[in-house]
Amino acid sequence: MTKNVLIMAANGQIARLVEDRILNEEQLAEVHLTLFLRDANRLANLSNNSRVTLIEGSLDKPSDVKRAVTGQDIVFVGVVDHTSDAHQTQYVVDAMKESGVKRLVYTNVLGIYDEVPGAYGEWNKETIGSGLPSALRSDQIMEKSGLDYTTLRLPWLNDRDVKYDITHKGEPYLGVSGSRKSIADVVVRIIANPDFLKNDSVGIADPATQGNDRPVY
Repeated sequence: MTKNVLIMAANGQIARLVEDRILNEEQLAEVHLTLFLRDANRLANLSNNSRVTLIEGSLDKPSDVKRAVTGQDIVFVGVVDHTSDAHQTQYVVDAMKESGVKRLVYTNVLGIYDEVPGAYGEWNKETIGSGLPSALRSDQIMEKSGLDYTTLRLPWLNDRDVKYDITHKGEPYLGVSGSRKSIADVVVRIIANPDFLKNDSVGIADPATQGNDRPVY
């Protein structure tokens, strides 16, 4: 049976990794992708793929979001909501509730719960602190939404291979950096098994980077 998956901000680096795996791994052959982005020409190489639907639109326009969400089984938003009022998250949640779509995966950043210990945690707070309140608001909207959600609290990213541990809300963040391939792997695992990490806000990082005081590239 076909599983309909919507990827929003579909031209992002993590999103592209997810798309490539879905379209090339046999165990995901039942997945149909709807790819939502501002300029569909950026994914023109997929325009003739029978398993792909391209939709142009903006996360800042509720009508665009609703049009893309309708008929989906899983929604993955591959961009962090940095709007001051987290309205992008709210638009996605509202559209999903109106359309009867339950499973949502949304990227976020580490540090929103002051969960990053030590010198690195202080550096992270100094570096991205101005964006943490809106990122926290995004996570809180999802938690209260009634949807089956997963928030992915991303580390500082690199292009290394897949290697990660997962921490949960209320636990110290483990590691300081992680690979885009690792984040994509978590998303693919959720698409394959929607119960994985359901109703959780998780940190994902390479445990070998624990104790570093700066990102590992």
